[in-house]
Amino acid sequence: MNKDPATATFHEADASHIPALLRMMRGLAQQPPELPFDEEEVGAALVEFLAHPDYGRAWLIWVGRQIVGYVILTLGYSFEYRGRDAFIDELYIGPEFRRQRLGTQAMEFLEERARAMGVNALHLEVDRENEPALKLYQKKQYADHHRYLMTKWLRQQPR
Repeated sequence: MNKDPATATFHEADASHIPALLRMMRGLAQQPPELPFDEEEVGAALVEFLAHPDYGRAWLIWVGRQIVGYVILTLGYSFEYRGRDAFIDELYIGPEFRRQRLGTQAMEFLEERARAMGVNALHLEVDRENEPALKLYQKKQYADHHRYLMTKWLRQQPR
């Protein structure tokens, strides 16, 4: 594995990128703690997301001529944060490209794009056991608000 820093470029995803995105989304779901992944359901959600820019944006992360990951930013609105806010819903970098500062580059890119979209605050969640990601987010000044992220599914949970 190459440990030299790589330079990432970011290209907005469209429907032609769905197969590549689904492969990487499966890879993300298979990381500990493993999450359910139904390709048909995720694919349908991805088609809908990409068709509605008001939901947010997805970008492929490239190093040279190779897709090495992706990031998804979803948009919301919050009175607590005085308007537009966004959630870094997914950030994935292929295992062979980790520890090359691509995560840092992705975070900087997302912050720049979010500002350009009028976002006041960015949110994310991280598994408590994911030390490398936690360190990256803390280094980028994301704060733990000592709150619980709580979720209630309004339709059937993924399998």
